[in-house]
Amino acid sequence: MGLTRRTFLQAALAAGSVGTVGGVQTALAGPAAAAGSPPGDVVGKVTVGYQGWFACGGDGAPINSWWHWAQDRSRSPSPSNTGIKCWPDMREYTHDYRTAYDNLGNGRPATLFSSYDQQTVDTHFRWMRQYGIDTAALQRFNPTGGEGPTRDAMAAKVRSAAESQGVKFYVMYDVTGWTGMRSEIKADWTNKMKAHTSSPQYATQNGRPVVCVWGFGFNDANHPFSAEACLDVINWFTDQGCYIIGGVPREWRTGGAGSRAGYTDVYHAFDMISPWMIGAIGSAQDADNAYTTYTLGDQADCAAHGIDYQPCVLPGDVSARQRAHGDFMWRQFYNMCRAGVQGIYISMFDEYNEGNQIAKTAESQAWTPTGSGFLALDEDGTACSSDYYLRLTGDGGRMLKGLIALTPVRPTTPTTGSGGDTVPPTAPAGLRVTGHTSGSVTLAWNAATDNVGVTGYRVLRVDGPADTPVGTAAGTSFTVTGLTPSTAYTFRVVALDAAGGASQPSDQVSATTDAAGGDTDLALRRPTAESSHTQVYGSGNAVDGDPNSYWESANNAFPQWIQVDLGAATAVRRIVLTLPPSSAWGARTQTVSVQGSADGGGFGQLLAAANRTFDPATGNSVTLTLPSTATPRFVRLTFTANTGWPAAQISGFEVYSA
Repeated sequence: MGLTRRTFLQAALAAGSVGTVGGVQTALAGPAAAAGSPPGDVVGKVTVGYQGWFACGGDGAPINSWWHWAQDRSRSPSPSNTGIKCWPDMREYTHDYRTAYDNLGNGRPATLFSSYDQQTVDTHFRWMRQYGIDTAALQRFNPTGGEGPTRDAMAAKVRSAAESQGVKFYVMYDVTGWTGMRSEIKADWTNKMKAHTSSPQYATQNGRPVVCVWGFGFNDANHPFSAEACLDVINWFTDQGCYIIGGVPREWRTGGAGSRAGYTDVYHAFDMISPWMIGAIGSAQDADNAYTTYTLGDQADCAAHGIDYQPCVLPGDVSARQRAHGDFMWRQFYNMCRAGVQGIYISMFDEYNEGNQIAKTAESQAWTPTGSGFLALDEDGTACSSDYYLRLTGDGGRMLKGLIALTPVRPTTPTTGSGGDTVPPTAPAGLRVTGHTSGSVTLAWNAATDNVGVTGYRVLRVDGPADTPVGTAAGTSFTVTGLTPSTAYTFRVVALDAAGGASQPSDQVSATTDAAGGDTDLALRRPTAESSHTQVYGSGNAVDGDPNSYWESANNAFPQWIQVDLGAATAVRRIVLTLPPSSAWGARTQTVSVQGSADGGGFGQLLAAANRTFDPATGNSVTLTLPSTATPRFVRLTFTANTGWPAAQISGFEVYSA
């Protein structure tokens, strides 16, 4: 690449000093180097690798076997025929399959799940949403062999789960052992996988669909691809309009036995680099060594070449006793966040084969098959709830995003205690701007949900490496004050619960404050008149300052009008009309014209009738700007149609001089 997409801040990168394991630091988390790309579905986010590659006898999958559960997949898994290193927590699966293992330590049958069941994938993606995981990378191996039909089906199931649970996903091609990769990967994308980019949940970055290719540059017989072939594939995907992530060897920059020589141009052709760390580290000390050996230099190289950097975080192999009740994984999160990385990749969500999964796992011997030899999450003597590594991942994501302080100390204990609330609220949806002045912006959003209860919301201003809290709200609206006139601001909101849990942030919304002066609502609490109203919805509701009260005319009797008395002839240039911000007020179009009068008698036209669309997704607000400044005392709105209700409806009738 010639020109870079980022400015590398060497001094800021060097500012992240290496600490000691178990030490305490409470600076705000935030990047030490400027990101090459703005936040999207992978930059600034936590992504998990999702295999979706478990099948069971009798589940209906085309592969028709105990796929990945057993060495001999034609036979039921047992202690002498196993392909996994630890046992899943099966309590939330509605479909399970009996194995040849003895019962669990608590007497329950030893059953396993099939990824081919939609309920399994829905459950996994529900966990992702509940625990703050942003994006799932669906692993896709060579689809031309016997596994192909099952993998095709899994892609559709992942798409369905992502759409139902509100989690992003993208395709990650693993080219291991794929001899015809160079041509076949292009055909597979064109003929099959590209269709999934039409999903609203397919991940995009910089406006482009995300694709990862894992396996270029590895120095082994399963990855024999030449640098020329690798560049051809990367450039082809780039020409298809994709944002390309490279799953590369950990020595991609330093060189070493695991990496082929002469692939520097291949690595620098990616939009994002994500080095592989399985087998490289197994302790907190190893994680610190990797931080100095790989992470800092990798971040610098990526920054210098305009490439985003997404290192890999491992929970640790349960069977190898690496996890240390979360200390190993948290040390990696801490190191990545203090280095200022652009995203984090968790390996893996569901890979019980290597014992590195974060999905719910047997917490004690009571939940593993008797005599199986499987270790549980309490293998080091510290009790851990089955969801602990999901909770820890959520904490890491919040630290990456600056929602909690940068700290080497795990924020969440391994166990929850009796009745503990470990599930954070869902992210608030529908954030929108409902008003603004020269010094304030008013926001509204839809209520979040929580397994126990939402206690409030924190409003954040997005203005740098870490968001700035600007206030809290008990309800679903808030006015941010003390702002500078004629200035653009961006906001987002997180939901809070009584246990101290914080949701993932809402989507962002931006607004520009008004110019100084001219932002006083001249109609606020002024006298009104109307052609009619129904029930208690009189015209005074439109100027009382309450966004939820409203005027509604008699039904089925257009035209209708409402007017306000400004008290004297007044300069008028802008009128803002609103409906209640709740999403219950579905989008509608009303036909409105504006008239003015000096004495309340004869009215002249100030603005011709036109269709005005109110949409709660964008604030349920409409601004009417007059062609030139008028000086009426009375301002009247005339309504002749409403697609959402057979009457005129307005909750806010605001009049401004500028």
